[in-house]
Amino acid sequence: MKTSYKIGTRKSPLALKQVQEVLDLLKGFYSTIRLETIAIDTYGDKDKATPISEIEGSDFFTKEIDDLLLTGEVDFAIHSAKDLPESLSDGLVIAARTKAIDPYDVLVSKQGLTLDKLPYGAKIATSSLRRKDQLKKYRDDFEIVDIRGNIEERLEKLDNSDLDAIVLASAGLMRLGLAHKITQRITFKILDPHPLQGALAIVTRSKDLELLDLLRVLDSREKVLS
Repeated sequence: MKTSYKIGTRKSPLALKQVQEVLDLLKGFYSTIRLETIAIDTYGDKDKATPISEIEGSDFFTKEIDDLLLTGEVDFAIHSAKDLPESLSDGLVIAARTKAIDPYDVLVSKQGLTLDKLPYGAKIATSSLRRKDQLKKYRDDFEIVDIRGNIEERLEKLDNSDLDAIVLASAGLMRLGLAHKITQRITFKILDPHPLQGALAIVTRSKDLELLDLLRVLDSREKVLS
């Protein structure tokens, strides 16, 4: 069995934290494993304008890394599970999906106000169509706008714009050590999160049976008995 592997990932601080999380888990099972991270900017990282609602379910954030997998330049890739396209490229498979560290959506508010205390017509930014629809059902006076960029960039936009608040995934803030920024953990009655929020997906080639076997120790999905 190989003991050295290359991992594909995006370059964002959150993506690199996610890689480290998986590395720590793997080293708990395989103490001698050696892992090299290959970080790249995907098209989704470079395009800061296209609303996420227009590309949800696509390979907007994964295509370039998928290409590296298919050409053998990396051995496996680590993604936020909810960022995966609805269908993986031919020849690729999810080798493992980790347990979600926190499935909740959270509010980060400029004035420290919760959703119910925000002023009439408050401007809230989010990238998710799901969140937009549910926030409007909760309070139809909210002005819901798009926001793009990594978590740090979104927090900066909150501080330096007329936004009142932004909605983010709790897991991302936790992984970055920014949980202190959270104003409110939003109950599932208000925002029903993405079913894979907070979980990580590890993708590799479907024919790489040795690597699939190695990564299986991290898989939290229910096994189907034959």
